[in-house]
Amino acid sequence: MTHKILVISDTISDQLYDPAKQKSLHNIRFIISSGDLPYDYLETLVSIYNVPLYFVRGNHAKFYESETGIIHEHPWGCNDLHVRSLKDPSGFLLAGVQGSHVYNYGQYQYSQAAMWQFVFRLMPSLMANFALSGRYLDIFVTHAPPWGIHDKQDIAHQGIKAFLWVLKVFKPLYHFHGHVYDFGKNTQMITKFGNTEIVNTYGYRIHEIPIIKKMRGPLKD
Repeated sequence: MTHKILVISDTISDQLYDPAKQKSLHNIRFIISSGDLPYDYLETLVSIYNVPLYFVRGNHAKFYESETGIIHEHPWGCNDLHVRSLKDPSGFLLAGVQGSHVYNYGQYQYSQAAMWQFVFRLMPSLMANFALSGRYLDIFVTHAPPWGIHDKQDIAHQGIKAFLWVLKVFKPLYHFHGHVYDFGKNTQMITKFGNTEIVNTYGYRIHEIPIIKKMRGPLKD
């Protein structure tokens, strides 16, 4: 058996406002945003679908001012995964890291060394997950792709070495990322890497994931 989840990033998908689409997605369990989407868009999706939304910021994230003059420095009603591990009510263990590789020193752009620091800060919570659940992580959410998978040669879209290490060591079931959207006809959007399915979430995608048992058991090589 599986759960349906909605994964999104980088560009607004007007179809998600369509009542017919909303009806077809009435049974999604949660939403994952891999970044670079307006905060008010994320807030609207939470209101429409009435499910948890987990997000990381992309390198173009910015606050907005509502009609009442209130500044939204994060999407209200959503769960920030940056350097955090959270457990969804469905039982999935999620964690994430925001931002992209540094290219013009803007906000939410980081060096490879800084990304390693973020990953190291996640480790205590992942170890706690294993102690409590017998597994470290089910879903890893980032904006940038891992090193050498779905990334590009230019510095802005360079993959992150620390993310590849996370996949090798903690073996999540899924790694959802955005940021890369210069597609060709042979562009691969989903790649299998060991135990992990790596998914480019550009636009939106309905993804079916297996229901998590209470104890998946210790991970094996």
